Amino acid sequence: MRMMILPTLLTAFTISGCSIPMTANSPREEVAARRIALPAALPPMKAFGSTHIIRPSRPNSVIAGDFLDLSFQLESGRPLPVLTRFEGPVTLRVTGDAPSYMTADLTRLMSRLRIEAGINIRQVAANETASITLEVIPKRQLQRLVPHAACFVAPNVASWQDYKAARGTARLDWTRLRTRTQMAVFLPGDVSPQELRDCLHEEVAQALGPVNDLYRLHDSVFNDDNFHTVLTGFDMLILRTYYAPELSSGMSRGDVAALLPAILARLNPAGGAGAPRMGGRSPEAWKDAIATALGKGASTNRRREAATTAVALARKMGWRDTRLAFSLFAYGRLHMRQSSRDAFAAFREAEAIYRASPETALHAAHMGVQLAAYALSAGQADQAIAIVNTHIAPVMRAENAALLATLMMIKAEALDLEGRPREAELVRLDSLGWARYGFGSNEQVGARLSEIAAISPG
Repeated sequence: MRMMILPTLLTAFTISGCSIPMTANSPREEVAARRIALPAALPPMKAFGSTHIIRPSRPNSVIAGDFLDLSFQLESGRPLPVLTRFEGPVTLRVTGDAPSYMTADLTRLMSRLRIEAGINIRQVAANETASITLEVIPKRQLQRLVPHAACFVAPNVASWQDYKAARGTARLDWTRLRTRTQMAVFLPGDVSPQELRDCLHEEVAQALGPVNDLYRLHDSVFNDDNFHTVLTGFDMLILRTYYAPELSSGMSRGDVAALLPAILARLNPAGGAGAPRMGGRSPEAWKDAIATALGKGASTNRRREAATTAVALARKMGWRDTRLAFSLFAYGRLHMRQSSRDAFAAFREAEAIYRASPETALHAAHMGVQLAAYALSAGQADQAIAIVNTHIAPVMRAENAALLATLMMIKAEALDLEGRPREAELVRLDSLGWARYGFGSNEQVGARLSEIAAISPG
């Protein structure tokens, strides 16, 4: 299930409504009045080409532990007694009111699954029986039943009507599953192209393989931090392992653990060999604090307290990994109105942790967009441009158009502030093609452009 705790846009950028300090030359009423009009004719929507694949660098013994934790536990913490997968060729169909822009992303995803994960999967007509049904429904209808989900997958059903009829019954119980024969993925059709693509990647992967998420995985969509939005090299290795001929539905955790070293040595020779070694498990108290901080339902004060608790627990555990950085990110997001100084100190510390490894350059970019906006609001145009330039490449590799467009819009404002209007206009125009994919409607693109313009003291 892809959760709503970190919407794509707000994950990348939380300028709207935040208390960024203004300079003496930029009173709030003047800043708030600044607007950038959309061109009469927007550039075509941009799309990413071939995916940049980075294979996991950690040892196969650690990857084996990740595989076991992903495959034999649900996100709720309930254990799964056996491995389940599709046995034989997999078919997929699309039903409902699917937008036209979904076709290209689904085609690319299916091709990657065949080539990178080695899965025998093909699309069939909407009126045919299929292993996996992708049903596209309105977002409001989806969230009426599952309020905090952006999209989700369910076993043993083939339609939204099936799912509604089966709610509360053993038919939807993943722990009773012994093999996979029928899965349904429910997607919102009235969202941006990027949000729909992100749902496609995570939910189709879960229909095929793991249905758990682990916060310790820095290079995976199987992580509730939602920084990675398209399937990574690690994810494809996990799926390739899932469908290795040595494994089959019904195997126990012990059965699979015994076979994993040889399977991974064959599929990922650079990772070496060795028995499964478990990664550090995240305490439930920390996960609960993160879920409260970034979820819905709790008051703002309660969410701030939860973010503070998450940071304290991460420090107590001695973590200097992505979990501390993510705690700091949550803290920064929730304290921007209360104390921008503390918030941006948290973003800076999180960025430093993420930038320590090239494997978390994308995560650093999510911090960088906040820091670039802060520099822009303070009139430090050169610093804002330098920060943006640092993060453009990893964001392109990660295919995050919303984040890319936001960074470019900030750079355009900074160039304007430096008295370089021609360059600013070119960068801004380039950003709009990505924004159309990342944000969707012209109205949302224009709103984002105006929000960023409103923080510039120019």
